[in-house]
Amino acid sequence: MATPSKPLNVPAAIGLTGLIAGTLDISAASAQYMLSGGSNPVRILEYIASAVFGAGVMGQGGLFAAAGLLLHYLIAYTWTTLFYLAYPHVGLLRKNPFAVAVGYGLLVWAVMNRVVVPLSRIGPPKAPFDLARAATAAGILIVCIGLPLALRARADYQRG
Repeated sequence: MATPSKPLNVPAAIGLTGLIAGTLDISAASAQYMLSGGSNPVRILEYIASAVFGAGVMGQGGLFAAAGLLLHYLIAYTWTTLFYLAYPHVGLLRKNPFAVAVGYGLLVWAVMNRVVVPLSRIGPPKAPFDLARAATAAGILIVCIGLPLALRARADYQRG
């Protein structure tokens, strides 16, 4: 006789998955920044904070870096929550998790880079579009956000 499974605790699933995705994303972004010649990954956190506080936070470290980290996780949890809430209602999300990861990662890249960042205090891009840089950033989001969300939501909802 099979034991009945407990109902899915969606907030707990979002909590763990958001932590995983947010940590993978900031780790990959920091590694990519350092591999491309950056010397201090705290600059990434300051850049994130500059979306709220403006460019004056660059080089300030400390509280602004902490604010950037908090904002980063707030964004990761927002994307995670949207995915988990949509998952049971959007059949496409329950298809191939690798295709879903690509689609969701590209969606996150497009919304963040073409809507959110330009509307923030960072403003529109100052440099021309760089396909290689965009592909790297999108790849990070596909692997670090899209893939964990697609795989964990699938497992969580099948268990629940």
